[in-house]
Formats: sequence, structure tokens, C-alpha cells
Amino acid sequence: MVKIHLLEPSDVEALWGDIEPFLVRSLKHAEGELVPDDLIPHLDDGKLRVWIAVVDKEIIASMVTEIIQYPRKKIVRVITLSGKDMNSWYQFLPLLEGYAISNDCSSLEAWTRKGMARKLKDWKQSYCVITKDLKGRMQ
Repeated sequence: MVKIHLLEPSDVEALWGDIEPFLVRSLKHAEGELVPDDLIPHLDDGKLRVWIAVVDKEIIASMVTEIIQYPRKKIVRVITLSGKDMNSWYQFLPLLEGYAISNDCSSLEAWTRKGMARKLKDWKQSYCVITKDLKGRMQ
């Protein structure tokens, strides 16, 4: 049975060694915006929150979220999400929705790959983010 836990900021340091590999795995698919250590100050102060999925005392998935206050609405953004098997992260969704509602957030947001977007049937793909690397032109 999978148990989902929203960690308190004070618990992150003790579990960092178990959480970090999931962060590394998910950030491999990013554009180099950050590495796991960049998250630590924001996890310590509670701006970002870590969620874990546990089976038999083993962490099998991890997610990092942030509450974003836009000028006209408040949302929960999923920053990273990674698990040992693809089905493990589905366990987060009902609790994440409840967390959002209890924090007066009107929606969830995730910047994700096309494959993940296809799996989230009840989510709407609102727009896509495109990038262009300019490092080669920098001096």
C-alpha cells in the first residue's frame, strides 16, 4: 500500500539522501534551470514543498511543489515529479488536489514533457514552452 506524505521543511534534511536521486532523475529532462541543491534554501523555508510516496518504509516517488500567486489566480505548480514506476505518481494527484483547494488555489500547473501530458487525461494542455540555446553565441 502506497502512503503519501507532505514533508515538513524540518524533515527534508534528514531524508535528502533518499529524495535527491528522484530530483536528479526528473531534472535530467529540464533545460538546465536548476540542480537539486538549488532547491534546498526554498525547501528549508517552506516556499517549495516535498511530497514522498512510501511503500514498506521505502520512498518510491518524490514530488516538489510551489504555490504561485498570479495577479488573478493562485495555483499549485508541480516543479519535479519522479518515481520508480510510472504508476506511483498517480497516488499524489488526489492529495495534491486537496492540498490546492485547502490553500485556496483554483488549479494545478505543471511544465512537463508530452508523454506525461498525454497520461494526464483530465488535464488541459494550455500552451507549450519552447527554448533556443544561445550558449554558443556567448563570449
